[in-house]
Amino acid sequence: MLLAQSASASSSITMIIAYVILFGAIIYFMTIRPQKKQQKAADEMHAGMQAGDSVLTTSVFFGVIIDIMDDTVIVEFGNNRNCRIPMQKDAIAAVEKPNLTKTEEE
Repeated sequence: MLLAQSASASSSITMIIAYVILFGAIIYFMTIRPQKKQQKAADEMHAGMQAGDSVLTTSVFFGVIIDIMDDTVIVEFGNNRNCRIPMQKDAIAAVEKPNLTKTEEE
């Protein structure tokens, strides 16, 4: 009788451990892993930025990069050359390289 209760208790503990491991794996693959992939892509985008690239900021403004420093980017907005704003690299949401094919062909 005592042996049967011991086997049933160890069986339930094993099931609980299995559920904890299963839920941990689900959380990892559904939240942590995609977030790491997204952060890696953003870091690669920020590392590839150059002066002259068109950018979209997180505040949904389009501009052109004028200068890049360590963690700061100076972005020019609109056609007015007096509208240059320094911002952090993390504030850049998307980067588009300028189309240089026409100037290279001419």
